[in-house]
Amino acid sequence: MKKTNAMRILEQEGIAYDTLAYTYDPQDLDVRKIAQENQLPIEQIYKTLAAWGDKTGLVVAVVPGHMKLRRKALAQATGNKKISLVPLDKLQALTGYIRGGCSPIGMKAQPPVFVDATAEALGYIWVNAGVRGILIGLRTDALLQASRGSLLDMSDPIPTA
Repeated sequence: MKKTNAMRILEQEGIAYDTLAYTYDPQDLDVRKIAQENQLPIEQIYKTLAAWGDKTGLVVAVVPGHMKLRRKALAQATGNKKISLVPLDKLQALTGYIRGGCSPIGMKAQPPVFVDATAEALGYIWVNAGVRGILIGLRTDALLQASRGSLLDMSDPIPTA
């Protein structure tokens, strides 16, 4: 497996991590599918969302894959009035990553990173390694260290139809 920028950063900082290669389907980005196919609890797989604050610019939210970002909580914590997700056509230029391969570790310019507070109780979570089809598993405190992140209560359940 080729090392990603996120993996190199973790190794430089002496942070232990696990990797999991999975089949990436660009037509089905549902985290539930990744969890089922790899026998992982969905609660442990976190997605990385690049967001844009009207006052601060780029901020990053890391939330459980089965939850949705509570934008007001992120806006309040970052001193913004409004938060919107970064449009896909701007994602790579701002972060250095593409959709489905965005890691909270090793972004182009290190924006503020906020990890949902649910990760603290879990103690160990999976995030994207910086390419499509590879996850990194690591302790929550190690993710906070490597991403220079902070914990924030910012997710809500996704309503079901």
